[in-house]
Amino acid sequence: MTEEWLDFITVCRMGKSHTYDIVEGPMANDTIFNYVQDFVDGKISRAAFWELAKFKKPTHQISFHTARALATLKFEKGYEVNE
Repeated sequence: MTEEWLDFITVCRMGKSHTYDIVEGPMANDTIFNYVQDFVDGKISRAAFWELAKFKKPTHQISFHTARALATLKFEKGYEVNE
């Protein structure tokens, strides 16, 4: 997570769109999402966000936002899982 990441997430949470085909990076899980939302809502400062988030390890995501991005994917194989 970086300052640039927080700025991008904040803009997205405020409903602004972007023109990226693919976005890759840390994913705000439930806990981090709550901190982001508190920051967006003005309930905590940027410094407080980083203090709260510094010990959290976000998962990684790759998000495809356009048909052009999806066209880069190629299905190779699948597996059936019996439970």
